[in-house]
Amino acid sequence: MAHPPEVRSKLRGLYVHKGLGLEHAAQRLGLSPRTASRWKQEAAEQDDDWDKARAAHHLAGEGAEAVSRAVLEDFLGLFQVVMAEVKGDKGNKLKPIEKAEAISRLADAYTKTTRAIQRSAPELNRLAVASEVLQHLARYVREKAPQHAPALLEVLEPFGEELVRLYG
Repeated sequence: MAHPPEVRSKLRGLYVHKGLGLEHAAQRLGLSPRTASRWKQEAAEQDDDWDKARAAHHLAGEGAEAVSRAVLEDFLGLFQVVMAEVKGDKGNKLKPIEKAEAISRLADAYTKTTRAIQRSAPELNRLAVASEVLQHLARYVREKAPQHAPALLEVLEPFGEELVRLYG
């Protein structure tokens, strides 16, 4: 059975703009899930990727602040993983100076990430300033007191979480 082009357009709208699942949108329009899937695939072959359009619509609706927070949350997750790996170096494969260097690089990446986010979400500025202080502390320990790197590792991870709780 042939469907008018408006039905395909309505299906796309329900999927992209209303956020309905493809099967649910198809059911709402009296279409089979197979037809809906085929139309979605055909659109993708013509450079109309409904999933990308849906993601863009979702992000635009939430605004830059939500996107910035999501990026920061993802980075903080990676930050914690790296810190745990450096802390968990029980075999002492890394020398204290190497641990301090890893902390310093991580703090630098953290600062750069928060600065980029700050441009799109100024309310996260306090977190950016706090991260800059952490970067200076890590650099100081690396240069002046590398023997304290293990102790710094123990404190920085939970303190970073505290900063996010306070300022994030």
